[in-house]
Amino acid sequence: MKKCLKDHLLSDPGIFNDPYLLSYADIISSRRLSAIGLEDKIKQENKGSLRSFADYHKIFGLHFDEDTDNDKGSWIFREWAPNAKEMFIVCEKTSWLKNKDFQLNKKDNHVFERRFSKETFSHKDLFRLKIVWPGGEGDRIPTAATRVVQDPYTDIFNAQVWQPKEQYKWKTKKNLPLTKRSQAKRPLLIYEAHVGMALEEGRVGTYVEFENYILPKIVDAGYTAVQLMAIQEHPYYGSFGYHVANFFAPSSRFGTPEELKSLIDAAHKKGIKVFMDIIHSHAVNNEVEGIAKFDGTGYQFFHDGPKGYHRQWDSRCFDYGKVYVLKFLLSNLKFWIEEFKIDGFRFDGITSMLFKDHGLGRAFASYKDYYGDDVDVDALSYLYLANSLAHDINPDFITIAEDVSGYPGLAAPISKGGTGFDYRYAMGIADFWIRLLKDYKDELWPLGTLWYELTTKRKEEKTISYAESHDQALVGDKTHMMHLMGNNIYTSMKKDNESIETFRGVALHKMIRLITIATAGSGYLNFMGNEFGHPEWVDFPSERNNFSYHYARRQWSLKYDQDLYFSCLFEFDKKMIAFVKEQDLFSSPDVNLLCVHEDDKVIAFERNQIIFVFNFHHSNSYSDYMFDVQPGEYKMIFNSDETRFGGKGRLKQDHIHFSFFDSKRFGNGNLISLYLPTRTAMVLKLKLKLKKA
Repeated sequence: MKKCLKDHLLSDPGIFNDPYLLSYADIISSRRLSAIGLEDKIKQENKGSLRSFADYHKIFGLHFDEDTDNDKGSWIFREWAPNAKEMFIVCEKTSWLKNKDFQLNKKDNHVFERRFSKETFSHKDLFRLKIVWPGGEGDRIPTAATRVVQDPYTDIFNAQVWQPKEQYKWKTKKNLPLTKRSQAKRPLLIYEAHVGMALEEGRVGTYVEFENYILPKIVDAGYTAVQLMAIQEHPYYGSFGYHVANFFAPSSRFGTPEELKSLIDAAHKKGIKVFMDIIHSHAVNNEVEGIAKFDGTGYQFFHDGPKGYHRQWDSRCFDYGKVYVLKFLLSNLKFWIEEFKIDGFRFDGITSMLFKDHGLGRAFASYKDYYGDDVDVDALSYLYLANSLAHDINPDFITIAEDVSGYPGLAAPISKGGTGFDYRYAMGIADFWIRLLKDYKDELWPLGTLWYELTTKRKEEKTISYAESHDQALVGDKTHMMHLMGNNIYTSMKKDNESIETFRGVALHKMIRLITIATAGSGYLNFMGNEFGHPEWVDFPSERNNFSYHYARRQWSLKYDQDLYFSCLFEFDKKMIAFVKEQDLFSSPDVNLLCVHEDDKVIAFERNQIIFVFNFHHSNSYSDYMFDVQPGEYKMIFNSDETRFGGKGRLKQDHIHFSFFDSKRFGNGNLISLYLPTRTAMVLKLKLKLKKA
């Protein structure tokens, strides 16, 4: 069977479009077989479907059961804890102490269970678990809790009974589709956002405020999807949401589950897809608030010993080889898709999942790095199952891989040797921009290397490019605008300022974004505020900054101040996003280099019969700059030097350019001659194609 499978992969190449992977065909085939075999086994034991298996949240936790002999109904609570000897629900009725009337009964399958009368619990009641294990006991939050709140006075977290009289009534009936047909009309343009830090005020924002004040900004800016960070409950606000404690609970810092549903509903009504960061790569190390040492052991959900601890993140690492871990995580995906109508997941920290050393300090310089014994095949199989389940629940669902290793085939179909993600983030592009901004003067930027970084993608994978995400804005680093402007960002952003530093910063900020989106494979991402050059990093309140919210907010007023260049940068980004949609840019994946000149600092390329020309030179403008093109008539439809974009207005919008033939020139002899102002980008569209001379 293995030989037949390998032959199938080679006959339907997929990732083997890359001949350098052929020598690893047996390993790739073996890993694929492992994933398929695991899925088949689970299906055989669970009514033939992954959906039936993904029922952790339906079985465990507190549920109100109306289907009982008692007309009033009753509560049923279950929990899985293999190492536990006893388990109690503690709450105000028990004075937060162990009480036999609230003790759960232990079953043979390591499950604790008890039924309670309807009057036992009411909406918004707080409770925890008291778990007794050999040699100790401790308070815990139920593993499938769907509502967890923090006491504002004691900082203690508790589960909360959440049973409102009326369930949320969705106004949009289903998740937004993103079929191949609609993809062309609605390119994937993602606005990465954090609900809590989305306001200009120095405090934690809410789901309601995001819906009312931030969502309209996203719609106005033209983006087609919002990617929400920090939705899963996390005890430490400053973790940016990446140290999850309660996987099934939307963060109560921002409001109620119904308010989150309303936000998602409103986004759908406006045609905006809603993605969320899903954190399945690790869990917070906290024991009372999270699932670390839930039953007194460190290995209920995680690897035992050092393997179960991520030393850089100070967090716990899941053991994807355990059946209940798979049930827990897959159920978590199903919960968010079905309960909250989420349209897509960004899977965080995949590199850490895939490699037993979490990929720390590794360059991943050759294919040998991907196909050794240090790959966690169980984790790889889980990612396959996750994609299979998500797409089974909703065929239009979008899964995106966040991986810094470059593991081949993550975003390729399983049938072609891949893992099944729909997209992967081209993380190296943002990292390269930061290296250029930190280590090089822009007059020394290596354009050939930049072109390679922007365009080197695996043919069988769809990628999403970005110039900077939240990663590049975290404290300790700087936003692009801060790198470009330095302290001048606070003193020199008025439009009446004509300093070279300001012109440089504004001009390059626009060019960086345009060349990144113009070469993007299948999508583009922006972190909120960066579209207008947000001046400061992101830093959450902590002891280090005297618990200040000054940097955990977005200064939207800068974007609307017509006296500042921030408003110009926003106008440019808005036009750029509209241009991508109007020209259906991503429908044509091929990007063809026309010209790159390191000394002139000029780069030009063609995509979808549109020519992009960038003059990155710090001082030289060029008249009659020529390079080869298709013969035809070209119209300039967009340029970064418009005065409304903070430019000098040196180009004439809608200007028509004709190619001409010169037999003495190298190449095809069909040339275009352009005026290229310094630090300016222009976009030309082929309006009339002519015969070659």
